[in-house]
Amino acid sequence: MKYITEATAKQTIRIRPTDSFKGTYGHITLVGGSQNFGGAIIMATMAAVYSGAGLVTTLTDPVNRTSLHAQLPEAMVADYHDEAMLKSSVSGADVIVIGCGLGTDDDALNILKTVLDTVQPDQKIIIDGSAITLIATHHLSLPKAHLIFTPHQMEWKRLSGISLPDQADVDKNKAVRDQLNATVVLKSSHTQVYTANDVFENTTGTPAQATGGMGDTLAGMIGGFVAQFSNVDLAVASAVYAHSAIADELAQHQYVVLPHQIIHHIPEFMKANEA
Repeated sequence: MKYITEATAKQTIRIRPTDSFKGTYGHITLVGGSQNFGGAIIMATMAAVYSGAGLVTTLTDPVNRTSLHAQLPEAMVADYHDEAMLKSSVSGADVIVIGCGLGTDDDALNILKTVLDTVQPDQKIIIDGSAITLIATHHLSLPKAHLIFTPHQMEWKRLSGISLPDQADVDKNKAVRDQLNATVVLKSSHTQVYTANDVFENTTGTPAQATGGMGDTLAGMIGGFVAQFSNVDLAVASAVYAHSAIADELAQHQYVVLPHQIIHHIPEFMKANEA
């Protein structure tokens, strides 16, 4: 077991070269946000942009367009029902984030299948929330790509078959990770990151984070970090650390920490930890 600390972030977050431009920092496409769960994709999109991704495109239900643009004019937005646009946006991305507020109805299933069929081996795809449930429920085939799953404990139970008490067994989790051939971010009070070669455990986090939208925010942050930093394992671990370290700081003066508050402090955290 390796521990995720401030040193992990400093090992990952780089000072930006003077000659860099938006293309230097990756293009992310996020897919999610049904009519009932627009906030999830808005938070994930905000987290990706605030984490420093160069270009961010969000495919969502049209009902979310105005709210997303009001919160974040920097993001490009399109209708995820437009299959040609969906395929084009996924094909043009370095990193895809899917599942935040997507839902589990037939519409969501069709969108997920389109994305999984479009992803290419050189791309990274972060699979979160209801996309994990859909994959587990419908036994969907996974694409040949760099897969990153971000389940909470119930989603991991659906995907892995491992009961909640047995999820304390690192070897059992690692065995399923090996079957999936994926990075797994198993979210809990001590979030663990399972990679091909290592298991990392986070050293930050607070009960003040126990509120809706935390996972969506983390998924967007992971997308932003992975898009920019070449060591994928460290990028994922550093996003996990930053997400909770910011919350720890805010929780010194707040009973509850809201996801959007974490988002607004990401650039400050990254500046303090660049090396």
